[in-house]
Amino acid sequence: MSEVNRYNLEKLVGQFQIVAEFVDGYAWVKGHINDTYIIKCRQGGSPIRYILQRINHHVFQQPAVVMQNVKETTQHLRKKIAAENSADLTRRTMTLVPTRGGASYYMDNAGNYWRAYVFIERVKSSHTAEKPAQAEQVGRAFGLFQKRLADLPTERIQETIPQFHNGVLRFDTLDKAISEDQQGRVAATQSEIDFCRENRGIVQIFADAQAEGELPQRITHNDTKIDNVLLDEDSGEVMSIVDLDTVMPGLVHYDFGDMVRTLTSPADEDERDLENVTMRMDFFEALAKGYLSEANEFLNQAEKDYLAVSGKVITFQLGVRFLTDHLNGDTYFRVHREGQNLDRARVQFKLVERMIENEAAMKSFIAALG
Repeated sequence: MSEVNRYNLEKLVGQFQIVAEFVDGYAWVKGHINDTYIIKCRQGGSPIRYILQRINHHVFQQPAVVMQNVKETTQHLRKKIAAENSADLTRRTMTLVPTRGGASYYMDNAGNYWRAYVFIERVKSSHTAEKPAQAEQVGRAFGLFQKRLADLPTERIQETIPQFHNGVLRFDTLDKAISEDQQGRVAATQSEIDFCRENRGIVQIFADAQAEGELPQRITHNDTKIDNVLLDEDSGEVMSIVDLDTVMPGLVHYDFGDMVRTLTSPADEDERDLENVTMRMDFFEALAKGYLSEANEFLNQAEKDYLAVSGKVITFQLGVRFLTDHLNGDTYFRVHREGQNLDRARVQFKLVERMIENEAAMKSFIAALG
């Protein structure tokens, strides 16, 4: 636990409105950004658990903004879910525990930001989608998440990572990395650079549509990986969406596109054999079916029309970011071997090619869903 020991955990827990006896706490290894601890307590003779997290303020440089977003989002979700007469309210959305002073976070003497949630019990998650039914389930979960937040005014949610999905800016950053060639890697990546330049128009797709007023800003999750969907450990029913730090205003296509990227290809993100990078249309169809079973209710026609290209846009943007980081000396994405970011970029670009090959089929399938 480094400097966070049992004594410190008990003191930290005491800063929150947790009406229970502290029993124990331990570090939880899941997650790569924030420091997470499981807190065991006893309340009226019964065990109860909480999550205590130290927010990584190097990644989220405005923790207070993050927590205001989390508070607004969870409160709105609780109202919507309660109105649906759903049971197990504390298992169907994250429950933020306020501090003793009523704030959404506690700042310690060292300037660390802490928050507490009720631990969601009797749930499980997956790391990969092995069957189309899983893709459908994830699509439905995030479609429902967006639908429940569709009537929350976007001005009440602030941007936590500025310009996160600004593809034009990402490409400008790539151009800068190429011109500076700090690590002398440009010559060996000319084919990848050529691919980016030939497909530069991809980053303009959403920018142009927004400029024309076709695509409205909505509240989106922005980290739609499968393990952020919690399922009931017995029935397999979707219970909750977690990891709300990146919730901010954006296009629904950011969420849908990233689901297409992560769910339709069976290849690892740094796969070296590009023959293994494929796009599974049956997974896409299941994903689209699940997503639109909820999202059809609030999307406009233009939003539906752009769903089929969203995977291409998001995947290309990520590939550009991987290539940029490779050229700059691997300063942003963590690498475990030389050339890993370049391999990651190549996988994204190959997947973009596969998506382009299937674009007409994707458009037809979504159109048929109405």
